[in-house]
Amino acid sequence: MVNEKETSGGLELKANVIDGSSKISVPESGPIRSTWLGLAGLVLRLISKVRKFFEKAWSVGVDDPRKVIHCFKVGLALTVVSLFYYMRPLHQGLGGNAMWAVLTVVVVFEYTVGATLYKSLNRAAGTLLAGALAVGVHWFASQSGETFEAIILRTSVFLLASAATFSRFIPVVKARFDYGAMIFILTFSLVSVSAYRVDKLFDLAHQRFSTVAIGIFMCVLIGILICPVWAGQDLHLLIVRNMEKIANSLDGCVSEYYSSTVIDDDEEYSKKIKGYKCVLNSKGSEESLANLARWEPPHGRFSFRHPWNQYLKIGSLIRNCAYCIEALNGCIYSEIQAHELIKKHLSSHCMRLSSNSSTVLKELAVITKTMKKSSTIDVSVAEMNSAVQDLQNALKMNFLPTQLIPSLLTSVEETRDLILTMATTSVPVLLEVLPLVTVTSLLIEISARIGEIVYAVEELASMTGFTKPAGDENKNRQNKPVNSDDKGVVQETMKALQQV
Repeated sequence: MVNEKETSGGLELKANVIDGSSKISVPESGPIRSTWLGLAGLVLRLISKVRKFFEKAWSVGVDDPRKVIHCFKVGLALTVVSLFYYMRPLHQGLGGNAMWAVLTVVVVFEYTVGATLYKSLNRAAGTLLAGALAVGVHWFASQSGETFEAIILRTSVFLLASAATFSRFIPVVKARFDYGAMIFILTFSLVSVSAYRVDKLFDLAHQRFSTVAIGIFMCVLIGILICPVWAGQDLHLLIVRNMEKIANSLDGCVSEYYSSTVIDDDEEYSKKIKGYKCVLNSKGSEESLANLARWEPPHGRFSFRHPWNQYLKIGSLIRNCAYCIEALNGCIYSEIQAHELIKKHLSSHCMRLSSNSSTVLKELAVITKTMKKSSTIDVSVAEMNSAVQDLQNALKMNFLPTQLIPSLLTSVEETRDLILTMATTSVPVLLEVLPLVTVTSLLIEISARIGEIVYAVEELASMTGFTKPAGDENKNRQNKPVNSDDKGVVQETMKALQQV
């Protein structure tokens, strides 16, 4: 039996147990306690989220301090142009349109100099062209009489806005003048509509263009003079980093494939192997940076008409290597694996080829980064070609039938088709070596694509005039004349790679 009675802290429950004894329990204040616990948990979660947000913000600033500097640059530009609104003499000269300078800074000031110049010049051209056309249309409409004035203004807005909007679908216009077309539509519509109720339209258009020019001038001036961030330089370094990532991924994939124990716990090692994924996703960034770099003035080693399209060509060739490395990485975790004894027959040749190929890529990265020619790149390419020939000979002597070798030297796809055909008809043992042959054929394909990157970097060097390494001229004077066979080592090596 349970008896209840009130106590100072709430209710006291008294229960009679079967053996005759009694047990007293005082319940906790349930609703109040749960409410406080819920509020405390909510506050702790909020504090944790705020702390994580500031930690991420701090890491962003530490990783790239230029972003922090950019924030102060935008604040400085807004502070300067706001003086035209706060100071009475300046405000009287521009009127209420002084706020357009502030709006211009907000929408024009971008992270890189190229992006700022792209938006600035597009905004200036769009504003000037639209303002001039709006004033001309307004004058023509005013001369047509009060009856046709509104009709002409409405028709002009419809036709010019429609034509400008259609131009944004043209690839060339969309890539370089999309923002200018949008500003043209906005400015022409505003000026044309307001012209119907404004008497001094020319003064209005002049004031708005003046304030836009002031905002553009401050953005360009501050963006170039104070810690400039060049889109061209970022593109240059992005290509260099992609070469290094491909080299590291190639070394990591091959070493892990021929390793008896797969390393999964090392986070940094796994990050290097999967660096090719960043390369596969870099096409958009490369095209955007190349488009913005064309708007930038000469700076450093980059001239006014620097061949930015050549960087896009090199980036495309690097991604071709990344696709092969992605397939190579798939072989590592494939369910069908070659026997360890079979792997040992080709492990040394494959490791040598991957090492030589990554060496060529790393040397190309140094050449591109320093913009200086290398005196050892010819030797590195020759060693890579020699490693390809050795791997082919090892395949011919140890595993593959004679009829399979020409296909292997032609393409990876034909090799796989021939292997599958022979495996299902007369040579079932090839199923055991199929994964290994796939890996070796991918390595040969990667070396051929690296040869194309060598050619592309040499074209870039000839276009931009890469300097020779220090001491080369003295070495050429001291050494004996070079034989004709040595002069064409690069051409012969690259021809052999193309045949592969």
